[in-house]
Amino acid sequence: MNTTEFQRRYGTGMAPPARHLFVNELLTPARLLLDPAQRRRLPRDVDGGGQPVMLLPGFGAGPRSMWMIRRYLRTCGFRTWDWGQGKNDGHVERLTPRIVERLEALVERTGEPFSLVGWSLGGYIAREITRECPALIHRVVTIGSPVVGGPKYTTVARVYEKRGLAMDDVEAATLERYTKPLQRPVRALYSESDGVVAWRACIDRFSDDVEHIRVTGTHLGLGFSKQVLSRLPTLLKD
Repeated sequence: MNTTEFQRRYGTGMAPPARHLFVNELLTPARLLLDPAQRRRLPRDVDGGGQPVMLLPGFGAGPRSMWMIRRYLRTCGFRTWDWGQGKNDGHVERLTPRIVERLEALVERTGEPFSLVGWSLGGYIAREITRECPALIHRVVTIGSPVVGGPKYTTVARVYEKRGLAMDDVEAATLERYTKPLQRPVRALYSESDGVVAWRACIDRFSDDVEHIRVTGTHLGLGFSKQVLSRLPTLLKD
């Protein structure tokens, strides 16, 4: 893939989320506290049948950030594991082989491939593991994950620039990854109100078996959203 192909499919108007959307992100904790009812009455009509699922957190977050997802999937009969890497520090090239090693051991122990649920950067990592090691993976669900541009179209781009990374180079490298196709289905949840990741950067216009599901809510609230939670069991089973 090259820049011309990217611009043909996405246009030239890609940019990080608008400032007012990021302000909404700052209000997310208060909204979650004031509206606990959004997590009640979640459907229980999908039986996970013991299907193994690994949960991958977003940049700057650890396994505890996905406790609601973990609890609900277990209620629905899925078996869940965290990724075993603690806090996600964003060093993808270092984290990825460690996760693969953990997956290999778990697949050998359970005797079946895993589904991956990744929030934000965790979803990007999940896709790249699937690209390289499809035999370990059943399917992938991403939640607000930037799949084009790397961090370029996110509010954390400056963090990576301070590490000495050029965003245009990272974008080109991310685009080049698409020359190796994904061989497993991907279900991608995204929100147009996302104030951390530009929602257009969550849309994969290159891979074949990717379904995009639009939800509402802030980026930081997606892992606690009733819209997201209620869809996960079906997306992991379809």
